[in-house]
Amino acid sequence: MSNLPHVQQAQIARRDFVQRVALAGGGLAFAGAAGCGAAETGLLGAVQLAEDTPPAVPAEFTLFYEDYGEGAPVVFAHGAGGTHMSWWRQIPTFSQEFRCITYAQRGYGFSPDVPQGPGRGAFVEDLRGLLDTLGIERASLIGQSMGGRSVLGFAAAYPERVEALVLSGTTGGYRDEELDALRAAAPDLGSRSAFAASYAERDPEGAFLYRMVSRTNQYLDETDDDEPAVETPIPDIGRIVEAGVRTLFLVGERDTVAPPTVTKALQAKMTGSTLVTFPESGHSPYWEVHEEFNRVVLDFLRA
Repeated sequence: MSNLPHVQQAQIARRDFVQRVALAGGGLAFAGAAGCGAAETGLLGAVQLAEDTPPAVPAEFTLFYEDYGEGAPVVFAHGAGGTHMSWWRQIPTFSQEFRCITYAQRGYGFSPDVPQGPGRGAFVEDLRGLLDTLGIERASLIGQSMGGRSVLGFAAAYPERVEALVLSGTTGGYRDEELDALRAAAPDLGSRSAFAASYAERDPEGAFLYRMVSRTNQYLDETDDDEPAVETPIPDIGRIVEAGVRTLFLVGERDTVAPPTVTKALQAKMTGSTLVTFPESGHSPYWEVHEEFNRVVLDFLRA
């Protein structure tokens, strides 16, 4: 996938344009929608699925992305319960100052993987291909939960291409004996959930919307649940520290998925990184306490 991508444009309903980019010899394509106006006008209308008809299994993998705003580029990588749509509470605000790229990761939303595809094992190179396709040499990366695997892995592999790194509710696939021990000894904060129990009570509509977005993965994802997960290498966090990549960790103190003690331990290992906690949030501060999340991350990106 070292060759320059070939770019073709095609029309898309209710959008200015779609870009499809095939990487020579790699079997990888990109389908992107770029809004030329304000972020709120960029509504996707191209993909329509009959209610009872599952989508066809793709012959080649296509990574779906959306591109909003102008300025320094910021890429948002969603978690396992999300898609590119998960960042609806961030993009209208962030795109006033930054160029914001959201994308559906391989196997999620509008990016179903090919049969027997590499799944998560290709996350880092998928992100590299996306940046190359968009002509972005250096960007700030924001990863939530599973998205942390993409952005931490990318930062470890290509630290010179990362302006700033934000890890929310994640250790990004990093592990060692200390973190494994802390994970095993983590206090029981309740059953695994994408958000704190108090959030569902405080904002039942928001909790319902999260579940609706998550269900699109169950409908569109073509991966086999019985297949073993692809093992990915542990990111070399030393390369990130040595390169001086500014790194911010965000932790919901009521996180039942990524134990706060484990994430804090990783943050302590990454000299120079910053930690911000959200006392009332669970696993998804970007969704549960979005105003606080936006303020903290925007201040970090502006620095």
